[in-house]
Amino acid sequence: MHVAARVKRMMWPLPIIFLTALSLFAMIAIMPVHAEDTALAGSAGCQALQAKYPMLKGKTLVNALTPHTPGYEALDPQDPSRYIGFDIDLAEALGSCLGFKLTYKPVAFAALLPTLQSGQADLVISDIYATSERAKAADFITYSKVFDGVLVAKGNPKHITGINTSLCGNIAAENTGFVEVPLVQNLAPECKAVGKPEPSLQLYDNNADCIQAILAGRADTYINDVNTVDQAVKAYPDKLSKAVAVTLPYSIGIAVPKNKPELRAAIMAALIEVQKAGVETSLLKKWSLDAGSIEEPRLVTQ
Repeated sequence: MHVAARVKRMMWPLPIIFLTALSLFAMIAIMPVHAEDTALAGSAGCQALQAKYPMLKGKTLVNALTPHTPGYEALDPQDPSRYIGFDIDLAEALGSCLGFKLTYKPVAFAALLPTLQSGQADLVISDIYATSERAKAADFITYSKVFDGVLVAKGNPKHITGINTSLCGNIAAENTGFVEVPLVQNLAPECKAVGKPEPSLQLYDNNADCIQAILAGRADTYINDVNTVDQAVKAYPDKLSKAVAVTLPYSIGIAVPKNKPELRAAIMAALIEVQKAGVETSLLKKWSLDAGSIEEPRLVTQ
């Protein structure tokens, strides 16, 4: 099947009835407060923000996430009623600063923004890239720069080096709705110009399925956040390799509803306090992520 035919799947709207069905099986977990969060909550900056945004204090907000990205968000193998990862800890730190608690709603990646738009979630903190296209559906507050990695089978037998003509004739596994999908699709003219077939896409709902596609030999590569790729290689060192790192012109952001500017302002102010206190840096180190990827918060909106 050609790329264009496969990519149509990412354009289909997700029916609200599907979201409702997912919510029936959603595993919602309230996470414990860490000592670091307690100290943050008592800081002068966060105390001032709680006074400025009293509507959040004592509330419970819902964070929609796709819990299949080890290091960022995943089920705790020791306690499947809890989620763990950098994004979970970051969300809890923001909650501590502003005085709210969190529950978590697991959905497929393509359902993250529809879940937010439908009012079933208040936030999306789930390793989601803040693009201008996605900013049509939600406002984003950035907190990290994006570097993609190229995951391949051990030894890189197809000699794939990135989102370039080395992908021609090969199969890329990607998540439905990911920014890498159109980037791979756009290679078709370049492949034709060098006399090679265009790449094919296999679309999945989460990172785990994309990684399994390479392990099973159904796909040749998976291009995504470099930390996700590194975690996959760490999990399967005898079967997978990272070919290269690719710099993309995107940032990772927190999505908030477009009709809640006060919530957006509160989250951005709290994120500034979290970064100022060094909490984001320590969390990146805790989860073996690149501490150099921190980005000063900025808005991506339309």
